[in-house]
Parts: sequence; C-alpha cells; structure tokens
Amino acid sequence: MSERVGEISSAKRPVHGGIRPAQLRALGLEQADVLDFSASVSPLGPPVGLWSSLERVDLTAYPDPECLELREALADHHGISVDNILVGNGSTELIHLLARAYISESSAHAPPRCLQFSPTYGEYAGACEMGRADMLEIRAQREAGFSWDLDRAEAEIREREPAMVFLCNPNNPTGVYLENKQVSRLCKAAGAVDSLLVLDEAYINFVEDRWDALTLMAEESGPNLVLLRSMTKDYALTGLRLGYMVAAQEVVQRLAALQPDWSVNALAQVAGVVALDDEGYLPKARHAVNASKKFLTRELNEAGFCVLRSAANFLLVEVGDGAKWRERLMSRGVFVRDCASFGLPDCIRIGIRSMPDCQRLVEAVRLEMAKDGD
Repeated sequence: MSERVGEISSAKRPVHGGIRPAQLRALGLEQADVLDFSASVSPLGPPVGLWSSLERVDLTAYPDPECLELREALADHHGISVDNILVGNGSTELIHLLARAYISESSAHAPPRCLQFSPTYGEYAGACEMGRADMLEIRAQREAGFSWDLDRAEAEIREREPAMVFLCNPNNPTGVYLENKQVSRLCKAAGAVDSLLVLDEAYINFVEDRWDALTLMAEESGPNLVLLRSMTKDYALTGLRLGYMVAAQEVVQRLAALQPDWSVNALAQVAGVVALDDEGYLPKARHAVNASKKFLTRELNEAGFCVLRSAANFLLVEVGDGAKWRERLMSRGVFVRDCASFGLPDCIRIGIRSMPDCQRLVEAVRLEMAKDGD
C-alpha cells in the first residue's frame, strides 16, 4: 500500500534552496562573497540582451493578465495552440492553482487523495495538504538507484484513484529520469481513473538525451497530462519568477479562472520572450552544465564521497551528515542544500554552477577534509 507522507510537511512550509539574507547576516557575510550551490539554475546567467529589453518596459502600465505575447511565443516554440498554455509566477504558482482547482472535499474520497513519486519537491505535498488532501507516496528505493517500482505505481493509481499524481522528471533531488514508455504507462493509469498526471519538467532543458513529453498529449490519455516547465531555471531568471503549463484547454481554463490578475509581472513576461528568442542559449547552458557536472562528479568521488548519477543540473551526494557538511561549507562562503527535508539526512544536493565556481567548491571541500586529518 502507499505510505502516508509524514506530518513534518504540514507543520511548516516546504523547504527550498536559495540563500536567505538572514543567513548571511548571521554569518557576517555579504551576497557578493558567497557562492550559492543550493539552487539549481542555469550557470550562464540571464540571456545576453535581456537588460536592455527590461529597461524599455513601462513600469507605469499594468502587465497583461493573460501574458498573451509570451504565450504566443511559447506556442510557436512548441508548435501548439496558445489555448493550451498558462503562464505562472514560477511553476510553483501553477502547482498551487492545480491543487485549488482539482482538490475538493466533495470528491468521491473524504478527504481527497493525491499521490507523489518521492523523495521529491516539497511543494506538491505543501499545496495538496493546504487543500486538506491526503498525500500518498510511491517512494524510490536507494538500493535500486532511487528508481521506482512502476508496476506498483500503476496498481496504486488505479486502486487509490488520486485526484492528481505528481512526477518530477528528472526528479528533484535524485536526478532520476524516466523514459517515454515509462511515463506513458503512468499517464494511461491516471487516465483510466480520470486522474491528472502532473509531469514537472522543471529541469528538462538540462538533460542531454531528453525526449519530448508533448508527444504524450496525442495519446488517448493525453487530456489527463499536465506539463510544467520552469523558465526561472532554464534562463537564470530566479528573481523574476516565471514558469508555464501545457495542458488540455479545459485544464488551462479551469486554472486561469482561479489565477489572480497580474500575477506575472511585466518584466518577467518580456524576459520570457527575449529568452525564447535566444536559440543558442540552452545548448550552451547544457554544455556548461555537462562539463561542470563531470568535473564535480570526478573530484567528489575521488575525495571519498558517493556521487549519484543525475540527468539534471544538480548532483545528489552521500556525505554521511548533510547538515554538518552544509554548515562546514557555509562557513567558507559556499552554500549547498542539505537533504533532510527530502528524508535523506545523509545527503547534500549541489546545483551545477560555472567551472570556476565548481573549482572553488572542491577547494572548500578539500580544506574541510584536511582539517579532519589534522
């Protein structure tokens, strides 16, 4: 049977990466003096030419509440209808809109159910539990390389009939990436019981050998599939917050009716259009990520840690005590994510940055390990 997610996620808001100003003040550090490996965004920084475009935005005018120009650019980029796209203040806003739209206490189950493939991003449980849903999970097994038992998952979906099924692909924080046929199986299982399969592809553009999940939309169960993408991560637009959803028109309309006007600001909308116009950006970002990831994997393995294979732009590293190593590196101005909130207290997650930044991380690790040998 599915396991009930622990109460820790309902007792407080989900934990995220990123450096908080209060942390820096407590350490007596300035933002310019530290490196943030706790978040996983493009190492290239925003696309060239973005700033000049942002300078031309009229800040006295309201942003378009429908994000029409950006939706048209996304529709052209993917070869789909603009009516199948909804833009959000990051993909996290869209997750919360999905929870509002598809979790109801008047459903066939009391309370309603959702299911996630875990360990994974905390906002799925956060959003669903705010809607008073039971959050069930199919938990990956470490000894199996953090892969999931898909036979069991299919059976659980058909038996438990969750309102929504959340799958992050590639998964955060493990980097596991499911192939087309595997996701198609889950989509069909969800369609058989009229559940939504929410496929979060926040890190998909950093995957070297990726497949196009839009092909699943053409299958019989396609209307039960929701794709989430993060332009925040793809194009290093972290401060602007920008994501989008691709789904059946009925799903888009249902969420749009709940979305506050102007939730996506004018700067973010322009940034999205500029980013899509830079066709060479994502290939360069993938190349930079791949080179830095290979370097970190080699160096950290040689240092005695276990670096798990990852298809995404981050690495899950077994270090023995994640919180301890987070503190040790933080004292040297290097921030990583300890994975206790994922149920992996012996691990840290390292976002991939530029090669010079990764070299500084390795040097910080070596200095700390040298202290252990003294």
